[in-house]
Amino acid sequence: MSSYVTRKTPGNTAWFTHDRFGMFIHWGLYAMPARHEWVKSNECMTEAQYARYFKYFDPDLYEPRTWAAMARAAGMKYAVMTAKHHDGFCMFDSAYTDYKCTNTPARRDLLREYVEAFRAEGLKVGFYYSLLDWHHPDFTIDMFHPRRKDPQACMRNEGRDMKRYSAYMRDQVRELLTNYGTIDILWFDFSYSENRSGEPWMKGKGKQDWESERLIALARELQPEIIIDNRAEIDQDLWTPEQYQPKSWVKHPDTGELVTWEACQTFSGSWGYYRDEMSWKSPEMLIRMLIETVSLGGNLLMNVGPTARGCFDRRACEALEVYGQWMAYNSRSIYGCTMAEPEFKAPADCRFTQSQDGKRLYVHLFSYPYGYLELPGLAGKVDYAQFLEDGSELTFTEGRVEHFSLGATRQKDLLVISLPAVKPRSLVPVIELFLK
Repeated sequence: MSSYVTRKTPGNTAWFTHDRFGMFIHWGLYAMPARHEWVKSNECMTEAQYARYFKYFDPDLYEPRTWAAMARAAGMKYAVMTAKHHDGFCMFDSAYTDYKCTNTPARRDLLREYVEAFRAEGLKVGFYYSLLDWHHPDFTIDMFHPRRKDPQACMRNEGRDMKRYSAYMRDQVRELLTNYGTIDILWFDFSYSENRSGEPWMKGKGKQDWESERLIALARELQPEIIIDNRAEIDQDLWTPEQYQPKSWVKHPDTGELVTWEACQTFSGSWGYYRDEMSWKSPEMLIRMLIETVSLGGNLLMNVGPTARGCFDRRACEALEVYGQWMAYNSRSIYGCTMAEPEFKAPADCRFTQSQDGKRLYVHLFSYPYGYLELPGLAGKVDYAQFLEDGSELTFTEGRVEHFSLGATRQKDLLVISLPAVKPRSLVPVIELFLK
């Protein structure tokens, strides 16, 4: 069994650390301007300007069963979709606001359809819920609010009450965790209490503003095993590095304990649909990010931003196909795997994952070596080796590279795997080592 011990979590993370790979879905009114999910804030839009999108939001091509099938084909095991983003627009039929999808031309509870479709596909389901709300009348204007540059911005905060707003959030979280069956993940976003940018009267918001203890207690009461991130500024189940790939297993900043963590990433540079963005990640980078994350004991939550009409655009479909083609043959090195035991040190241009039962070690070849793969420290520990993609045998020797050339490596603990001259067609070939 794996020797790594992570910080105890309130929720049930056993399935999560087995499944390793999920789909993030950022979808809302911001898909219509198609220039970043923060467009309302970035462009300091008024309510009237942003209301155009509410008036014409009509995702007539939305078919969540297709989304769910694509997620499963890509090798993803769970999904998290935006129930409400920072603009305050709700993708579900909330009783506590009129600012919701059922009051647009969509005329349907889009979140419910997502839940039913993904659950039917055998995937775990989660909700993203923004702690920010630029539409709500009680949410005070701060450094991120679209009205921050108004001449009377400070005065417009008079009468706004964050306690009323935090009660509104609890009411909506109660709806989300009562009306849609078992929900596996609740992804809050985000706290910024230490932010002091902007005018002197502006301040960031955190757990005191959200009344996070009450909010989380409610979620735990309704669904005790649910997984919750720590972005409400209270430690929970998940640590969530964003748009960054950690170089080691994420640790608790105070105790140094290993934590359950999930890298959240995008196919391009934004979360919502951005028509003109050109920074889409290469196929090699997509696969390597998944491998890198699992090799350090983490999960990868990869984001898709659907279009305003409710489908994934061509680039997103192609990216999902990249994962599907690789995972179809190599998922055994991802599911049920974690960081390799400390005794196993991956050589340059390789990444190790190890099955949680400790019986198999997976070598991911970021660069394909010529002739031989030299693995120090593994002599006497491997019973059988094969390419994972096709189960074809790889022969090996121990202690030395069996070659006549001057300079051939000799080392007592060395395992040497003989490789074919032609690299397999996989973006990242994987060698499966059965340990003694």
